[in-house]
Amino acid sequence: MSKYLRHHEIDKERWDDCIRKSFNGIIYAYSWYLDIVHPGWEALITEDYKTVMPLTGGKKLGIQYLFTPFFVQQLGVFSITKLTADDVLGFLKDIPSQYKYWEVNLNTFNNIAGSEFEYIPNLTHELDMIRDAEALRKDYADNAKRNLKKAALQNLRVITDPSREEIITFFRNNRGKDVDALQEAHYDILRKLLQALDGRGRLHTRGVVNDKGVLVAGAFFTDANGKVIFLFSGNSVEGKEKGAMFLLIDHFIGENALKNLVLDFEGSNDPQLARFYRGFGAKECVYLQARYNGLPWFIRWYKS
Repeated sequence: MSKYLRHHEIDKERWDDCIRKSFNGIIYAYSWYLDIVHPGWEALITEDYKTVMPLTGGKKLGIQYLFTPFFVQQLGVFSITKLTADDVLGFLKDIPSQYKYWEVNLNTFNNIAGSEFEYIPNLTHELDMIRDAEALRKDYADNAKRNLKKAALQNLRVITDPSREEIITFFRNNRGKDVDALQEAHYDILRKLLQALDGRGRLHTRGVVNDKGVLVAGAFFTDANGKVIFLFSGNSVEGKEKGAMFLLIDHFIGENALKNLVLDFEGSNDPQLARFYRGFGAKECVYLQARYNGLPWFIRWYKS
């Protein structure tokens, strides 16, 4: 049985100690990360803070609901001790009744039991970088190898610490146009998050410049608990044409080869993006979204 805590009741020092020691800890779950992407988050905990679950809620038309914030892929239940499917189910059952509707992204280590809730599978792609660079590159798909050969002929160069704002602008001018839900406030959250990650030594920014030294692509990586997250990226038209993102990711893999790290590409259910990530030898991993609809009957159909 877990205990429900409002934001001001959470002991963040004990919380972060739990995430740090959890066998399934991930950077999204640290208190300081949650404070930025979803101020006022709440929680379910065991009395000893050995197992915890963040609750990120909102309110619309007077109805409280749970959702996964932007710049977070997985949350769910985190534990220092062994975690069973029944344990995860127990936390879901303990979600306070005031939340009438929820879509909670669990993490890849959260197995489920029972059929009380609906579970939707989602994909992420992970690459274990413990091997040397040559071995890792042997597992690249032919398409990735072709694009790397093309990039090698373009006089491109990978740099560290390029302009964050330029990378965000690349995204907004390209893929961001198709993401209507991303508003200016969300980009402000991203800027604040990047600043916090940098201050904690958790931000790894890479860019690609052309032969004139002009930035054409870039990406933000962050790490904790032995996992590196491919958090956000932006590609210009020129960068896309010249295969700049292939070069950037290959360079990052080469930098981190032989390290006890897993690179999580943070997606994707999109077949095209999934193909791109698999091209670097990444393996599919499933994480579940748990859903519950306790809305009044006259509006339940809208969310079903």
